[in-house]
Amino acid sequence: MDVKSLSKFLSLILRHKPETVGIKLDAGGWADVNELLRGMKRGGKTISFADLEKVVAENDKQRFSFNADKNKIRANQGHSINVDVELEEKIPPTKLFHGTLEKNSAQIERDGILKMSRLYVHLSADIETAEKVARRRKGTPLIYEVDAAKMSADGITFYQSVNGVWLTNHVPAKYLSRLEMEK
Repeated sequence: MDVKSLSKFLSLILRHKPETVGIKLDAGGWADVNELLRGMKRGGKTISFADLEKVVAENDKQRFSFNADKNKIRANQGHSINVDVELEEKIPPTKLFHGTLEKNSAQIERDGILKMSRLYVHLSADIETAEKVARRRKGTPLIYEVDAAKMSADGITFYQSVNGVWLTNHVPAKYLSRLEMEK
């Protein structure tokens, strides 16, 4: 079993298209584990519960969580479908970071960071994580520093997912500083 490819497939199902394997998510984004495993089998990807546990435990981004009984699973954030993952409002650290590509800079510097097809903008607590995000795609990586303290003081709401990703609805351009990166 390839944990990385299985993680990507689970992301597709639990964040964007549960219908891919014929399941539905509840209002909180939870999928019944047995229905998920049956749906994956119907779709030609037979995995065991132990395989699913391994993906949840070993995913480097901690994208997924089980409920306490391990009979439900969901993606922690990153949804493009409307679910409520029961995030609590939190005061962010003074600075947060956003990794992207140089080709996006003109739009970001004009419009700020938009959530695009996701429910929230994703921000990192450290430069290293933002850099990893920026380097995932082909192109010149770029990091923005976000003045999260000022945003929060101005009444903009932040949330933190269970895997540590900071979330907000929009980061206006006035709160952004472009950081120089080594190529």
